[in-house]
Amino acid sequence: MPEFTQYEHHNHWVSVREDLKGKHRAHCLCEDCAWFRPLNYAANCLKANLVYAVCQAHSMVLPVWECPDFFAQKDEQEPGPE
Repeated sequence: MPEFTQYEHHNHWVSVREDLKGKHRAHCLCEDCAWFRPLNYAANCLKANLVYAVCQAHSMVLPVWECPDFFAQKDEQEPGPE
């Protein structure tokens, strides 16, 4: 059985599996997507903004494993039709 821990994250006490704590970015598809612009809300992916809004509203962390809009970052070029 996995071990769990609690810690303060964004001013809320949360529980997490110890082996997964701090690893959501390594497993989140958004981190490798050209549409992901977390420092620019207006330019950021709408779905990423929605996921983050849910995370903030409920003090959760949600990695994204699958997405129909994923566009792999290649040479820092903008996603779009070729």
